[in-house]
Amino acid sequence: MAIDWGRMARGVATGYLGAKIANTEANDKMNANIIEAAGLKFHEKTYPEWEAKEKLYEKDYKMVESIHGKKVANYFADKKLFGTGNGLTDVEAILAQYNLSKTELNKLDLSTFEERKASRLEDIQSKERQIMELTTGSSKIGNMTATNQLEGFGKSTDTATETQPSNVEGTPIIPIQERSMMEADTTTGSIFTPKGPDVEGAQARYQHVANAVNQLQGYTTEVFWGEGGQINFNMFGDRKNEAAAHIALANKLVIEDPQNYNQTNAATTAKQQLDYLTINPFNNIAGELGVKYFAGDGKGPATLGTVENTYDANQTLKSGQTIDQVILGSIGEIPVGPSGEVNQAVLERLLENIPDELTLNGKNYKQELKTQLAIRSSNFWSKRKI
Repeated sequence: MAIDWGRMARGVATGYLGAKIANTEANDKMNANIIEAAGLKFHEKTYPEWEAKEKLYEKDYKMVESIHGKKVANYFADKKLFGTGNGLTDVEAILAQYNLSKTELNKLDLSTFEERKASRLEDIQSKERQIMELTTGSSKIGNMTATNQLEGFGKSTDTATETQPSNVEGTPIIPIQERSMMEADTTTGSIFTPKGPDVEGAQARYQHVANAVNQLQGYTTEVFWGEGGQINFNMFGDRKNEAAAHIALANKLVIEDPQNYNQTNAATTAKQQLDYLTINPFNNIAGELGVKYFAGDGKGPATLGTVENTYDANQTLKSGQTIDQVILGSIGEIPVGPSGEVNQAVLERLLENIPDELTLNGKNYKQELKTQLAIRSSNFWSKRKI
């Protein structure tokens, strides 16, 4: 039988055209889906987020302008510090540490609020036009082209402002982006210069804390201050060690966490910390031994049980720790300074609360511990495992 090549060719062509049409329809549908998703994202997410951020930009700018003036507000706006709703807080944190030169600032050609607003409006309108061109244009584009054109669409071009906690006492948190900007400015001697230590402010804060602590606990009838704002703890009489430790802990709270602590609530929290570190361990020991404990002061030593009985610090308690380990553990929890040294005032208060009824290898435990702490030998803590 003869082969009808013409008919076969027509069949192949028809099949090809059918497949081509089906493929084109599938691609068109895929393109439509991609563009539709982008359009929905623009109207449901990108534009509402842009609109919300615009309100934050305006809020940040207006608040800074009302306090520091238009030049300062424009400077920080140009540095992209605004748009979070925390603009004033961030600016205040920066200005708390750096002096800003108004002379150098006036030399700068800064953009205006209206210019920046117009630029941001143009940016969002450009994104909208991109969507409209894809949805109304007559040209056919592949799905990869559509995807590429929309790659990153809707993402903010602003760099997020990161923050970094400071490890310097009394230092506010400053955005990393602005810290870098200021470091560059200070090296060129232009806009910012670091402020010196606020000695007067630190002394005033310490006095407020000490007065609040004394008012809470009634250590003395009135706190007197010497030259240079120094305090003489002898005025606290029998309770001078307790008062010194209490003030030290309260002052540390106010320095390290000023957002959550002022002199009043720091005094209350510090008292709880002080009792936890210097009294609770001995109350717990006494509870396990079935005896009474009384804290010490300048009038007399701390007592555990009765003077007729002694208790070996190597004795193991129900917790599985020895008495010695409990006390060393408390010392290990005492806050330390920048160089790692234990807060001396709190340590003195803890030592004052060690009862004379405790012994170590037949010797007075408190005296043995004081001696070894005074020696500060490099292997002291390795020999006395906590």
